[in-house]
Amino acid sequence: MQAITVHDRDAGSGGLTLAELPHPHAAENDVVVRVHAAGFTRGELDWPGTWTDRAGRDRTPSVPGHELSGVVVELGYGTTGLTVGQRVFGMADWTRNGSLAEYTAVEARNLAPLPADVDHTVAAALPISGLTAWQGLLEHGRLAAGQTVVIHGAAGSVGSIAVQLAREVGARVIATGRSADRDTALGLGADVFLDLESERLEDAGEADVVFDVIGGEILARSAALVRAGGTLVTIAQPPEVGPANGRAVFFVVEPDRAGLTALMQRVRDGRLKPSVGEVRPLAEAPEAFAPGGGKRGRTIIRVVPPGPAAAGSR
Repeated sequence: MQAITVHDRDAGSGGLTLAELPHPHAAENDVVVRVHAAGFTRGELDWPGTWTDRAGRDRTPSVPGHELSGVVVELGYGTTGLTVGQRVFGMADWTRNGSLAEYTAVEARNLAPLPADVDHTVAAALPISGLTAWQGLLEHGRLAAGQTVVIHGAAGSVGSIAVQLAREVGARVIATGRSADRDTALGLGADVFLDLESERLEDAGEADVVFDVIGGEILARSAALVRAGGTLVTIAQPPEVGPANGRAVFFVVEPDRAGLTALMQRVRDGRLKPSVGEVRPLAEAPEAFAPGGGKRGRTIIRVVPPGPAAAGSR
């Protein structure tokens, strides 16, 4: 099969190449998925799991990408809950070969059924961004109706979903970002937009939940925004300073079939729209990894082109 591989930790996105790899093996409780569309995170070339397995052993050449949508073509021993020929979407493991490939082996529990009326490209943009927003706001932040939430990076892939979920909950949403993000954030339903380039973060006022995807100085200053009993939630780094009378939570998103199913139902109902930008073929994935440029929204790699070939492999 064809796959995007990386060998050299120091080469960055320039070390990504399209190569031939053996077909993956379905271990116990795994499925092999024919990948139709895949998502990736540009920063994952810095993640330890890209280079080593769970035991810390070198696993290069490795295949990046951790979001996928496709069709189950093989079941591992003992696998239940999914069937061959079923459309699925979800997350590939952090320390195994990922989704920028024609086929990938994934733990069945990391996947959810994909309805026939949702395109693979849309589904591949949802797992990490959607689950991060879901877990950050609803599970760790415990956001409830009538509360106020500050969402940093509100026009980004995670932040844009967080704004939509917070609005559905019934919270008052204060979105932050750069000046160019204002219209996007307000269009998603934010009540207020605060421009981090020209306005003081402290002017946002107190919030029950602050959801941070930026880290650094913004994270440190955000602790003061959390009112008594509130929560500062971040995916960027463990906070050095927490709220004086609240909680601070740093977390890494976890696969969750129930969460994926709940998010997908919102997509089908029109209550949630993932941010999809460029769609590129597998051969262009190395170029897509390069920083800068591109359209707003997630860049998705379409491994199987839409059309008769894709329909026939469903």
